[in-house]
Amino acid sequence: MNFYTYQGEARKTAIYPDDMAVVYPTLGVVGEAGEIADLVKKAIRDDGGAFTPDRDARIRKEIGDVLWYLANLATDKGWSLDQIAEENLAKLASRQARGVLGGSGDDR
Repeated sequence: MNFYTYQGEARKTAIYPDDMAVVYPTLGVVGEAGEIADLVKKAIRDDGGAFTPDRDARIRKEIGDVLWYLANLATDKGWSLDQIAEENLAKLASRQARGVLGGSGDDR
């Protein structure tokens, strides 16, 4: 599946008020990312950093939820995830070519 198809399919299951477009999926991204962080934290705390098959399955589901919210956020803004992905890879390739993958700051 490509992002274009995913974005269209994700939109079919988006149920939130029109006046909460952008806000609702943004909050969803943060919440779901927090759930991923919590699962990773518990792997460290409870299993010495090991990822059990059950925990891996749960993390995959949460990554899917993050993707759903990102897809709907992009749709709310009228943006294509395919284009965003291409732009992101171009940005990273440019940083790599200039030797600035490490470090901080958006405009490096």
